[in-house]
Amino acid sequence: MLNSLKIGRSLTNASKIQCRNLSTIAAFPHQKSNEASDANTRMNFINPLSYQDYFSVHNLFTVQDLLNARVHYGHKIGSLNECMKPYIYGARLGHLIFDLDQTAQHLREALNFTAHVAYSDGLILFLYRGAMNAHLVEKTALECGEYSHTRYWRGGVFTNASVQFKAVTRLPDLCIFLNTLNNVMNQHTAIRDSAKMSIPTIGIVDTNCNPNFITYPVPGNDDSPVAIELYCRVFKEAILRGKEKRKNHLEILKQQKIEE
Repeated sequence: MLNSLKIGRSLTNASKIQCRNLSTIAAFPHQKSNEASDANTRMNFINPLSYQDYFSVHNLFTVQDLLNARVHYGHKIGSLNECMKPYIYGARLGHLIFDLDQTAQHLREALNFTAHVAYSDGLILFLYRGAMNAHLVEKTALECGEYSHTRYWRGGVFTNASVQFKAVTRLPDLCIFLNTLNNVMNQHTAIRDSAKMSIPTIGIVDTNCNPNFITYPVPGNDDSPVAIELYCRVFKEAILRGKEKRKNHLEILKQQKIEE
């Protein structure tokens, strides 16, 4: 499905979102400033950027949902990447356990950003390496009208796209990595290429992963099928919410233009 990236779509709005400060994103219901309220009243609809959680992604899951999906299970203690230490709660029977409060916060930040990219008509690419859950990732991308890549990744697809595809190629506005390793030792090549091309990324990072090149790292289990199913469900819902709000706002603007 990688050839689908050749489809042309506007990058202007999505590029603006990339520069937003992470501190503006919150995991809980939003509050709006008076100035933003006045501006929105004149526009007759709400500006999503005047809210910290306009798409209400905080209610897509609970910490109990993460626990039930086994998101807290990490790998064995000996495989810990030093960069993942801040996200670890402890260990049980030789296996590391994630702090799910931190996981919930990071996941909500990632979902909020995803919804804003979808609202801005950005192109979103799901990436996953592994045969066990590849079909689920591809199905999720289809259901929300986006794209997926679950096979071997050729180097240079992002950095040398015009040569590889023999044409001017549209790159994604967001890459969502449901796991970040090609195998036990090597990081997914697309993470490095996305960083080179300033493409924002979301990545599920297990205890043996390096989160440094990922824009929105989400600490959690990246192996369990039930965990991957939860990630797919919440990201799909965030994308659909962003697209639905965009559709509603375009209808309002269209109606205003007709009335004028």
